[in-house]
Amino acid sequence: MKLKKKVKRLILLLLIIALGVAGYFAYKHYSKVDEVEEVKVINKIEKYGYNLKENKSSKYKKLFGELKEILNAEPVDEEAYAKKISEMFVYDFYSLSDKTAKTDIGGVDFVYSEILENFLQNAQNTYYKYVENNIYNNRKQSLPTVSDITIDSVEKKEFKYGDKIDQEAYFIKVTWSYTDDQFSDYQKEAILVFIHDDIKLSLVELQ
Repeated sequence: MKLKKKVKRLILLLLIIALGVAGYFAYKHYSKVDEVEEVKVINKIEKYGYNLKENKSSKYKKLFGELKEILNAEPVDEEAYAKKISEMFVYDFYSLSDKTAKTDIGGVDFVYSEILENFLQNAQNTYYKYVENNIYNNRKQSLPTVSDITIDSVEKKEFKYGDKIDQEAYFIKVTWSYTDDQFSDYQKEAILVFIHDDIKLSLVELQ
């Protein structure tokens, strides 16, 4: 009887140790996930609510600096503002190589808040659908990076959205290329429609 009790105690002790070890590794795993997901903001345009995160590419950081100069000027050159955020949206949205997962959608800083949820869902179900998880930087998948961006035309005209009308919405025609020819069949042009949203210009339609 004593031997059986000792065996039971040993088994119980081993089970407790195993659970403790499992709990430790689970804690370390989720702690690591939290660490990876935390990205610092390194620059801001507070008046407009734009933030630059440290994980952005050097090209995007340069574009952000140019946008900050435009928006800090007095008066603000609104057409230059519209052109610059068109470049930034195209670069951030259509470049997938720096995204950590299909839920890591680019360009959201420039999307009109009232359509943002629908925009995110559509992006996840279409262009971002097959982006593999890269939270630990071990992804082997080849993904596109936008290269040269050209603003082909800028037009101001009326745009209706819901029960509102912007008499001077910006219609920006943009074309772009990718750094690798294997993505030459991907989308390379669009018309971006920006409306006045208080002092900001916000993307309300992507044609």
